[in-house]
Amino acid sequence: MEARLKWVEERTFLATSGTGHSFVLGSTKGADGKALQASPMELVLIGMAGCTAYDVIHILEKGRVPVEDMDMSVNADRATEDPKVFTDITVLFRFIGKGLDRRKLERAVTLSAEKYCSASAMIAKTADIKFEVEIIES
Repeated sequence: MEARLKWVEERTFLATSGTGHSFVLGSTKGADGKALQASPMELVLIGMAGCTAYDVIHILEKGRVPVEDMDMSVNADRATEDPKVFTDITVLFRFIGKGLDRRKLERAVTLSAEKYCSASAMIAKTADIKFEVEIIES
């Protein structure tokens, strides 16, 4: 796996993945004080969410669990001292479907968290990660 970063200006960078996908990251703020791009730590959190989301959906598809839709909310706290690592993370999975079996959903989330998701395994070295499941009947 590889990546490249090119400094654009101030604290803005153009990142390109080894597979050729590009995006802008940094900490530059606009005139209104809002961030103009995602920060590197936001991308780490998004990457962890994407890793576990991929696992969970894959496990549920293999188990023929009839999920119609899924979304996630991820909230994180960071240390106040450098390096400002993540210390607490809560991941909420919201599954939408008819007659979904909570045990199967929770099992998929647990398998991702404990066995498959390398991103959450790395982040769990510094952060307490909690996974929650919410079911919305369609």
